[in-house]
Amino acid sequence: MMCCGHERGRNFWIKRAIFIPIAIAAGVFIFGSVVMLLWNTLLPAIFGISTITFWQALGILVLAKILFGGFGGHHGRHGHHNYHGHGREWREKWMNMTPEEKEKLRTEWKGRCEPSAKQE
Repeated sequence: MMCCGHERGRNFWIKRAIFIPIAIAAGVFIFGSVVMLLWNTLLPAIFGISTITFWQALGILVLAKILFGGFGGHHGRHGHHNYHGHGREWREKWMNMTPEEKEKLRTEWKGRCEPSAKQE
């Protein structure tokens, strides 16, 4: 697969296949632990309710997701986070550039996509 004019090798996809599940598991663990810690630190002292386990904290997170639709996603729904006009702005800007400005921008972006000497 091509990215910024460079072929991505098999190692890239293997690393990604390993990293993504680990990152998701770490995120679930961190969010669950934070909810459990905050609940067990604040709510028993304030309201006199019992403490919860890690799995109950995850259940609360899932319930919050169902009830409130949090944790990102669904951009553009109900007018929130509407990024549809962003591409149009760039297209207009591009159309109004001189050929020299376009070439300068191409060169700048090409330099951003090329791997640096440190990564090799």
